[in-house]
Amino acid sequence: MAQNSAGHYLAIARILRPQGRKGEVAAEILTDFPERFSGLRSAFVEVPGQAPQPLGVESSWPHKGRIILKFSGVDTIEGASRLRGLQVLIPWEQRMPLPEHHYYLCELQDCTVVWRGKEIGMVGEVESTGGVDILHVRRTDGNEVLIPFAQEICTQIDLSARRIVIDPPEDLIELNEPGGVKDKQ
Repeated sequence: MAQNSAGHYLAIARILRPQGRKGEVAAEILTDFPERFSGLRSAFVEVPGQAPQPLGVESSWPHKGRIILKFSGVDTIEGASRLRGLQVLIPWEQRMPLPEHHYYLCELQDCTVVWRGKEIGMVGEVESTGGVDILHVRRTDGNEVLIPFAQEICTQIDLSARRIVIDPPEDLIELNEPGGVKDKQ
C-alpha cells in the first residue's frame, strides 16, 4: 500500500511498457478484481519521492493477461515510456470490499503476532506465493520466522488491534530458528 500525507493508496497495476503508438501502456494486473478497470476513469501513479500524481483514464481493455491503459495527456510512445515501472494506484477508500476472513495483504503488515499468549514479533512483510501467503515475522529476538497465512495457523486476526494469534504445527517456530529443529532421540 502506498501512502503519503494525503492518505493511503492501493496498487492495482504496475506499468510494464508502452503498447502501440498512441500513448497506451501495458500493465501487470495486481488486483484480484480486474473488473474494476472497466469503470476506472481516474487513478494515480506512484512517483518515487513525491505524492502520487493523478491521471485521467480514457480507456482500458484486457489483452493477453495484462491490462492496456490509455491515460489522458499521454499520447506518444515517449510519454508512455516515462511511466514504465510505476504503479497505478487508487485511493484506499475505493478498494473492493472483501468477504469475511479475507484481508488485503498490506493490512497485515506491522501486526503483532502472538503465540501461546506471548508476543513473538511483528509482521514485516507478506509474501504472495500464488498459494498460501507467507508472513515474514520479525521476532523480538531479532530473528525472522516464516508463518503460513492459513486459517488453521492464524486462528484470530484483529486488524483494529493490529494482532494476529497463531497456533502453528509443532516445531514450526523452532524450524525457523538458526540451526533448525534438532533430532529428538
